[in-house]
Amino acid sequence: MRDREHVGQFDSRSDEGIFLGYCIDSRAFRVYNNRTCSVMESINVVVDESLSNEADFISNDVYETLSDQDTGDVIEENSSDEDTDISKEEKNKDDEQDSWQHKGKHLLVVQIYVDDIIFGSTSPALVNEFSDFLQSEFEMSMMGELTFFLGLQVRQFEHGIFVSQTKYASNLVKKFGLDSAKHSRTPMSTTTRLSKDLDGISIDQTLYRSVIGSLLYLTASRPDIAFSVGVCARYQANPKESHLTAVKRVIKYINGTMGYGIWLSKDTNSNLAGFSDADWAGCADDRKSTSGECFYFGNNLVAWLSKKQNSISLSTTDTEYIAAGSACTQLLWMKQMLDDYGLPQECITLYCDNTSAINISKNPVRATLSHKAH
Repeated sequence: MRDREHVGQFDSRSDEGIFLGYCIDSRAFRVYNNRTCSVMESINVVVDESLSNEADFISNDVYETLSDQDTGDVIEENSSDEDTDISKEEKNKDDEQDSWQHKGKHLLVVQIYVDDIIFGSTSPALVNEFSDFLQSEFEMSMMGELTFFLGLQVRQFEHGIFVSQTKYASNLVKKFGLDSAKHSRTPMSTTTRLSKDLDGISIDQTLYRSVIGSLLYLTASRPDIAFSVGVCARYQANPKESHLTAVKRVIKYINGTMGYGIWLSKDTNSNLAGFSDADWAGCADDRKSTSGECFYFGNNLVAWLSKKQNSISLSTTDTEYIAAGSACTQLLWMKQMLDDYGLPQECITLYCDNTSAINISKNPVRATLSHKAH
């Protein structure tokens, strides 16, 4: 921290200080120098993590010194998890700090993707306050209510929000020349069992992978095609004509269901629940099963999954138990996320349609033996 001074041969090469934060316009650290009693910026900083609580070593003189110096605008963290101050200026205003405390029941969520920022809140006043703060601190343009983001179309109504990819789906169908083809009623037949088809005619891998990549992105708002696309995606290494035929059927189904999407209703509750299911030996190549999972927050579908299991199951009970275990892991992660958002979950429910798998999950001994069998 003495890199800006002329230091003698036998003088100490460093000073002790207190870490204050990061510089907003460079990669340097902001540190309070105990020797010079000043705030300095430097990249030559070594952090001593052996001090359990840095605030215990800050004296009143240091606080007075910091208050007299221009330390810049930084985002500071309050000691309370519920209350967060936006800037140093707001921290010095007791009335504005209290207003954040009174809004503790409301939630503000901010998402940043490269140079785009979207945010929403349960309180319109909180949205306006955060919007005014961003415009006062940064040179940016506010686009207003969210309607389109990364291919997702968002339509906000009085009773809920509808998320779809209608425009993306339309461009996808036209891209692969199936916009005038006859529509399909389902994405995949219930009797279809794809395999590697080693004797089949090979097709262009680039084309097939391009189709699969486009369809995988469409599953962000279309859980009805998640299983079909997932099955077709298994054969990207050596695609055959039979695989391309199955993919074309999915696209024809999309062509007839352009307006499908996800409806997020405001008339709901804050209970978290999950559903799990699985087939048995659905893959004709390795006899592995496929798990299907979906998760609801209240009445709204918020996550879904279709994935081939890693192990071969000897019975439907084992298959269902593996799917339920995977769903339980996802539910616990979502529970932790909701706790961080201030929405604690006292009880979460997982629905499974296999009685034997449910009985195994209730018996720790059987659960351990079943786990070792795989």
